[in-house]
Amino acid sequence: MAQKTAIRLRHIAKVYKLGSQEVHALRSVDLEISNGEFLAIMGPSGSGKSTLMNIIGCLDRATSGTYELDGINVSHLGDAQLATVRNRRLGFVFQSFNLLPRLTAIEQVAMPMGYRGVTNRKQLAKVALNLVGLGSRMHHRPTQLSGGQQQRVAIARAIVGNPTLILADEPTGALDTKTSHDVMEIFRKLNEDRGITIAFVTHEHDVAAYTRRIVSLRDGEIVSDVPNVPSYEQQHSPAAPPPIAAPRTEHAS
Repeated sequence: MAQKTAIRLRHIAKVYKLGSQEVHALRSVDLEISNGEFLAIMGPSGSGKSTLMNIIGCLDRATSGTYELDGINVSHLGDAQLATVRNRRLGFVFQSFNLLPRLTAIEQVAMPMGYRGVTNRKQLAKVALNLVGLGSRMHHRPTQLSGGQQQRVAIARAIVGNPTLILADEPTGALDTKTSHDVMEIFRKLNEDRGITIAFVTHEHDVAAYTRRIVSLRDGEIVSDVPNVPSYEQQHSPAAPPPIAAPRTEHAS
């Protein structure tokens, strides 16, 4: 049975005006992502990959074209409606963990539930933190956690509302090699065990190797869209994942 389409982009363009000049960040992009997919969006700096991610995440609006999310045309929704879509359907994980310094891990994860009026948000936060292996660190503040643990908090915060889609923008960019493997394993299990659709923005081929589809952009256009057999499935032992390059200082586009 064919999987239902989670995301459908048609002729998406994004143009920024800088004085009298126009910068075309995206040029008539067509893209479909099915429910349960695990894919990477790749490209060099300036390729438009983060612009595309921001549009998919309802953080930015396309200049032209249409965008359907779970069958809903979100292209012309108002700001309040877009905020509702983000809160109820999407989870975000970024390179910078975006944690509030004075809040404990459980408070960080429970916070999004407050915007939805959920009453048992502390219990849901505990479940999410246990899922990412931080059950013993839930009362620690960011300064008491390693970089990898902080990213796990960010992942728990992204999944606590049971989103249909997780968007991750360079989530391993600030992490060391071993921690990057650990984080990618968490994403893999969320996709395989819970069926969450996950889309990555990355410029690291070793990170993209974990996914099952790789979409490549250049100059605001999709130049390739190919299936991928995850590298860990090609190993003789599942305990031997592919290498992940050391963190770089390059910023995502």
